[in-house]
Amino acid sequence: MKIIFLLLTTLFSFSLLHADDYGELIFSDDFERAESQEEKDEPGNEWGTNSRKRAKGNKQVDLVDGTMRIFIHEEADHAVSVTHPFEFTDGAVALRFKLEDEGDSIGLNFADLKEKSVHAGHLFMVKISPKQVQINDLKTGNMKLEIRTARQSKSLNEEQTKMLQKKQVKFPHKTTVGEWHDVLVQVAGETFTLSLDGEEVGSFTSPGIAHPTKRMLRLSVPKNVVVDDVKFWRKK
Repeated sequence: MKIIFLLLTTLFSFSLLHADDYGELIFSDDFERAESQEEKDEPGNEWGTNSRKRAKGNKQVDLVDGTMRIFIHEEADHAVSVTHPFEFTDGAVALRFKLEDEGDSIGLNFADLKEKSVHAGHLFMVKISPKQVQINDLKTGNMKLEIRTARQSKSLNEEQTKMLQKKQVKFPHKTTVGEWHDVLVQVAGETFTLSLDGEEVGSFTSPGIAHPTKRMLRLSVPKNVVVDDVKFWRKK
């Protein structure tokens, strides 16, 4: 099994080298470094976390054996968010991840905190779980302020409800727990495309994806996930 995985990883890496130009590689992190202490989050390399505000400062991110392990603390009131600046219009992100349980998932959430028409800068995201992949346009969907307010007050009208159904798409896909997987996401205009382990899983076209300046990537983890070999490309 290990030989098969290494072969798949090699093929995926080869495809990254010889696929269409993703643009300029502007960031890479293999997490091959140590923390100075083990009490608080210290991911380094410009990574940030929400542990201070949402988990009472408890540690939720740990660098272990050249990987970044993300895990939610029992006192947290929100999913773990691990952030990194990434300013681009069109570009791509690649990383390796491992889910530890059938209830685990990882979200790649693209944001712009300067965009005030949405809650917390949310633009669009993909969520990968063991059985499916879900892509959401958040800017013109769930996180648009007027829509979010209506959802919270349970006052969505029929038109808004129908509109929201068009702001997301789901693709059945098995992501095996306990194994490493390679993910590649590409953003081009209004289209977001996701590939897992070298195979295109699906794409989604929606206006919020074309937001002119994405400024941040958030890794959203409700439970546990391990991450490695993160790369950002900027095409424009």
